[in-house]
Amino acid sequence: MNSPMMPGPDPAVELPPAEPARLEVAAKVPRKLGRRSRMADGLFHWAMVACCLSVLGIVALIVVELVVHSRLSQHTFGWRFFTGDNWDPVAGDFGALPFLYGTLVSSFLALVLAVPLAVGVAIFITEMCPHLLRGLLSFLVELLAAIPSVIYGLWGIFVLAPLLRKDVQPWLGKRLGWTGLFTGPPYGIGMLAAGVILAIMIIPIIASITREMLTAVPQVQREGVLALGATRWEMIRTGVLRNARAGIVGGIILGLGRALGETMAVTMVIGNSAQIAKSLFAPGYTMAAVIANEFSEATGNLYLSALIEVGLALFLVTIVVNILARLLVWTVTRGTPVGTHA
Repeated sequence: MNSPMMPGPDPAVELPPAEPARLEVAAKVPRKLGRRSRMADGLFHWAMVACCLSVLGIVALIVVELVVHSRLSQHTFGWRFFTGDNWDPVAGDFGALPFLYGTLVSSFLALVLAVPLAVGVAIFITEMCPHLLRGLLSFLVELLAAIPSVIYGLWGIFVLAPLLRKDVQPWLGKRLGWTGLFTGPPYGIGMLAAGVILAIMIIPIIASITREMLTAVPQVQREGVLALGATRWEMIRTGVLRNARAGIVGGIILGLGRALGETMAVTMVIGNSAQIAKSLFAPGYTMAAVIANEFSEATGNLYLSALIEVGLALFLVTIVVNILARLLVWTVTRGTPVGTHA
C-alpha cells in the first residue's frame, strides 16, 4: 500500500520507451565476451601444447644429431666401443669403457659424500637452527650453487689437491689401504678429488630440495609424534624424514644428474687418464671431460665420430640412471604423496 506521505506513480505519466539500438548493443556484449574468452582459452591451450612439443622436439633433435654423427664409430667398432678400454687416436682404436667407469665412480662417490651432509644441513636448518640464523644459513648453502664450476676447479687445484696429497691420502692409505680403494702414490688429483669436488657442487641442490620437503611436512605431524613421548631424534626420523622421503630421493636424483654431466671442475682435478683403477687415488677420466678436452683436437672423421658417440653414451647413461632412480622412488613411496604418513 502507498503511504499518504508517499504518493504512488501517476498512471497518466508514461515512461519513455527503451531505445532499440541500446538493447541490441547490450545483447551483443555477452556474445562478444564469450567469443573472446573462447579464443583466449584456445590460444592458451595451443601455446601450452607448443611448449610441451618444443621440449620433446629439442630432445629428439639432440638424439638424432648424436646418432647420425656417430654412425661411423658405431659401424667401425659396434658394441666393442663400450667394452674396450683402449683409447688411441693415433692408431684409430677407440674404447669408451674407462670414461664410463670414471663417470659412474666419481658421481656415486660424490653421492656417498654429499647425501649425508646435505640431509644433515637441511634437518638442522628446518628443525634445530635458531629462527634468526635460518635465512643466513639457507643463503650460504644456496650460494654454493651460484659459484661457477671453473672456480671449483681452481680451488680444487690450489687448495683441495695439496690437502689430499699431504694429509688425507696418506692417512687413508695407512688406515684403509687394506681395502684396495686407497692404495698407490698420493698424487692429490685423481678420482677422490673429483668425487669431493662433485660432492661440494651437489650439496646445495640436495639440501635445498630436502629443506623444502621437510618444511612441507605438516606441523601437526611433529606435534603428534612428540605427544606420544618420542624424542626429538625419533620425531625427525619417524615423523618428518619418513614423510618427506619421496622428495629427498628426488633431490638426490637431481644431484646425481648434475654430477654425471659436470665437466670443467672434474676435468681440472681428475687427472684425465684413460685407465680403470680400483684405487681412488689413481687418476681417471669422465665422458664429459674427454669431450671437452679432445673435441677441438679431433682431426679425423673416425676420431670425431668416436667423441660424438661418447656424448651419446653419456646421454643414454643419464636416461638410464634417471629411470632407475624413478623406479627407486616408486619402490620407496608406492605412490604415497609427500606429507602423508605411510
